[in-house]
Amino acid sequence: MSLPGSHLKNLDYSVLQQCMHCGLCLPTCPTYDATKLERNSPRGRISLMRAIADGKLEASKAFAEEMYYCLGCLACMTACPAGVNYAELFEHARAEAEQSRVMDSPFRRLIRGFTLHWLFMDLRRLQWVGLAIRLYQTLGLQALLRNSGVLNLFPKRLRELEAMTPAIQPEFSSELIRPVTPPQGQRRYRVAMLIGCAQDLIFSDVNRDTVEVLSRNGCEVVTPPEQFCCGSLHAHNGEWELAQVLARKQIDQFPPDEFDAIISNAAGCGSHLKHYSKLLEHDPVYRKSAEQWDRKLKDIHEWLAEIGIAAPANRPGRGEAVAYHEACHLCHGQQITVQPRQVLRSIPNLKLREISESTWCCGSAGIYNLIQPEMAGELLERKLKNILASDAQILATANPGCMLQIINGAKRQNIELRVVHPVTLLAEAYRSESSTRIGDPETVRKGRAV
Repeated sequence: MSLPGSHLKNLDYSVLQQCMHCGLCLPTCPTYDATKLERNSPRGRISLMRAIADGKLEASKAFAEEMYYCLGCLACMTACPAGVNYAELFEHARAEAEQSRVMDSPFRRLIRGFTLHWLFMDLRRLQWVGLAIRLYQTLGLQALLRNSGVLNLFPKRLRELEAMTPAIQPEFSSELIRPVTPPQGQRRYRVAMLIGCAQDLIFSDVNRDTVEVLSRNGCEVVTPPEQFCCGSLHAHNGEWELAQVLARKQIDQFPPDEFDAIISNAAGCGSHLKHYSKLLEHDPVYRKSAEQWDRKLKDIHEWLAEIGIAAPANRPGRGEAVAYHEACHLCHGQQITVQPRQVLRSIPNLKLREISESTWCCGSAGIYNLIQPEMAGELLERKLKNILASDAQILATANPGCMLQIINGAKRQNIELRVVHPVTLLAEAYRSESSTRIGDPETVRKGRAV
């Protein structure tokens, strides 16, 4: 179980000592790049964490605000020659901030209680919220509200948040995907499919495409209709104990020894899901299972590259140009960069275009665009400029937060851009070679255009 007391003081001190203060992380850090302030850099933040671990500093509101100003994009980990595990430090620092209650207020307790402690602890509740938003949108109430001018009476930030309301899919994953999907052809593997939280509500079509791609590559796919949040949202926001509860629920639902792989198609979730052994290292009941879980957890691109991608037959097309944005927790958190490009290059009549600063954060970063809108907006503007410079009409990226952030940004600037998961493009290529589809073709949704 989790150790009592200070998160940073109880952390393995060698993790804090790894930082050599060389500064090679500084040019990769979006917040330091924007402010040029040492405290806004990974090196500066680690110094604050170490001061608390050494008892030289108490957790303060300024410390907590600095930890939440960090995107958690983990670009510093890619750049670090010493291999500093900033992801672990970052999560424990935010847990320290929450434990100290230095940012506590009735409103903040209400928001965190509703979201982290209630809504995301049971995805049936999240689906009910999704159904309410879907009704609000399909009945035309959202359009009526926006056209009425009533929103002009609200504060600017509330208007901005309303504009970010995602379009809820007509069907959730359980309505698109059978609990067990057989392989097309000979069964080679048996895998579990994680449907996620936001992914299930906003991009259930991506889950559907992922299952189809797995099936066409010889996998029997187990997708229980009722699943749990992976806990990444909780771990990244200082709720360490809740993240542990959800990790145990995942392991109970998907015993790792029953599957060849456990598949995630969301970069942020996958990065967290691969570290259950660290999360549960002090749990005598789940420690061994968590270690096995980490070995079995595979990002969809990683898994396809590992087993060999069944290349689609030649498909109609004129060589669409597709730009690829690397989600932070895929390239930095999981060190997966080659495999998504392998997936995209396997698709006939598709031209992959690299974009400048493809590994630079788009500003989504979990809920960062909600709590730090100014910095998130600057990063989004920078990302859109690089996408436009590629002259591609399709952008592929592998994280629901990135997809939604870029969709909303393109919509605000009237940019015609299709934002899509790489797996969706592969699924579409498979469909073009045959009329055979898995499930009801009327419910298959092919990506997202804005």
